[in-house]
Amino acid sequence: MAARSALYNVVFKACQKASRSLKRDFGEVENLQVSKKGPVDFVSTADHQAEKILKDELSRARPEFGFLMEESGKVETDDPRGRRWIVDPLDGTLNFLHGIPHFAISVAAEENGEIVAGAVYQPLTDEFFWAEKGGGAFLNDRRLRVSGRRNLQEAVFATGIPVTGLGGDHDRFMTYQRAVMENCAGVRRFGAAALDLAWVAAGRFDGFWEMRLNPWDIAAGLLLVREAGGYVSDFQARANVLESGDIVAANDHLHGPMLKLFRNAKSKAGAA
Repeated sequence: MAARSALYNVVFKACQKASRSLKRDFGEVENLQVSKKGPVDFVSTADHQAEKILKDELSRARPEFGFLMEESGKVETDDPRGRRWIVDPLDGTLNFLHGIPHFAISVAAEENGEIVAGAVYQPLTDEFFWAEKGGGAFLNDRRLRVSGRRNLQEAVFATGIPVTGLGGDHDRFMTYQRAVMENCAGVRRFGAAALDLAWVAAGRFDGFWEMRLNPWDIAAGLLLVREAGGYVSDFQARANVLESGDIVAANDHLHGPMLKLFRNAKSKAGAA
């Protein structure tokens, strides 16, 4: 890996500190599964505590930055460059709640509306995915590159199921999932969008799609994929995924075919 930047050091230190809190709390979740109160309140507290640690550490290092956070919302500043942190302290909350060891911290740096740096950190495996705009993507000290698979039939994709209450999005999701499953080697649903995108960047998945995500779910991951040589857009091939929350990410060979699959599936569903 190239010499670590000051921004890298700030984010890495903050993630490391927050991860100690999350790992300790995750160790308690299994015991709480059998308690009358249950683990829900405990996990909510763990989420807020990790966010507080991240906010304190990042604010200390970059006091001029604003914030967009899952739990606390927006913290505005008068920074003329519009710099802010976009933070998800616990991506994969439901996994954490059920004692499933697949969750991550996601931190992105935005400047003038553009993501310029991003990190996804998996505390239990000590995997730190990192990218800066124009500098490539890395896993710890190893340079990342999206997979080289060219055929949908050989590809494995990741996705996320829309949460309860989004009505027609479930129908749209099932239409898209059916189209992908009929044309690829497999689909995985692991429950942490930030990690799904990091794994696309690492070549573990060949692509990822999901709908109605929040900026903190995807801000760091989309930069990881792009800096690893992949493509990220919404379902209409537009780049404004942070605004729409709809995302399709894949390597350079499969992004176009994925979009075509979704267009055809949507057209057939509309004609039915």
